[in-house]
Amino acid sequence: MKLSKVKTRSSKRLGRGYGSGKGGHTSSRGMKGQKSRSANHILFEGVKMRKSLLSRLPLLRGKDKFKAKMKPLTVSLSDLDTLKDGSKVTVELLAKEGIVKESDVSNRGVKVLGNGDLSKKLTVHLLTTKSAREAIEKAGGSVTLK
Repeated sequence: MKLSKVKTRSSKRLGRGYGSGKGGHTSSRGMKGQKSRSANHILFEGVKMRKSLLSRLPLLRGKDKFKAKMKPLTVSLSDLDTLKDGSKVTVELLAKEGIVKESDVSNRGVKVLGNGDLSKKLTVHLLTTKSAREAIEKAGGSVTLK
């Protein structure tokens, strides 16, 4: 039995000259206008009547307008339960124990969440949620903020 050769033809590349099959004058982009040129603007929405995205956003000033806000790293109570009893929980201690990375902490900070159980008496010098604070105080520890 003889097998026939299978050949897949590559797609036509636009605007690469007349020999490419889709080259030449407008390269299947029509005549004029924004869509016929290199690329649409990042905020282009296609309709004049609709209110643009920028108009719908709340007014924020400055260069950080479109940057995402960095949320703090989260550490659960079960992570803190691995530490020694009676230790002072700080960012440096968490980085030393390998619970968080020191490079991430410098940009974002740390917050303790109330996930898991805590059986050790700790003094926490970090941001905590209400449930985490209650669990730490119930275990005999204390929470102090800087």
